[in-house]
Amino acid sequence: MRYVIRGNNFQVTDALKDFAARKLGRLEKYFDSSPNQEAEAHVAMSVIKDQHKVEVTIPYPGLLCRAEESSEDMYASVDLVVEKLERQIRKYKTRVNRKSRQDASFRNNWKESAYNETAVTAVTEEENDLKVVRTKRFNLKPMGTEEAILQMDMLGHNFFVFTNADTNLINVIYRRKDGKYGLIEPE
Repeated sequence: MRYVIRGNNFQVTDALKDFAARKLGRLEKYFDSSPNQEAEAHVAMSVIKDQHKVEVTIPYPGLLCRAEESSEDMYASVDLVVEKLERQIRKYKTRVNRKSRQDASFRNNWKESAYNETAVTAVTEEENDLKVVRTKRFNLKPMGTEEAILQMDMLGHNFFVFTNADTNLINVIYRRKDGKYGLIEPE
């Protein structure tokens, strides 16, 4: 696996590059290492308001792995993002292996030796977390975006589904990580 590590508005030290490459090396066992199909990890590191953010993208035929994490320490952010990527890859690989009608050429890109019982157990536990445990039903009363934001804040949620009074379409308002708000509208 090749690594492209860059820093946004700060200099990435050799020690940090080595640490990131060593941690990302744990993911190599999931990819085929043939010379004509080598995986490449793009790593972008940045520091914004004392938050050390790491974004990793691994484009691979039939799969795009992407994760980002931020914390108060760059090394901790690298650890967190690698754990997240490994969970994503194991989960995806489990799904691919379960589908018997999947073509064999894609499955051959994965190293079967890296897939062990521990990974199966971990992914099975993660998939159990994807079950719907509660269903809510409510009337979507027409309202403006400002009222939807107020309703969301009163409920203490990070998102709110409502009927937009201006367009009469269902919209979603959500709170972004930077504290501002986003609006999702259908086309």
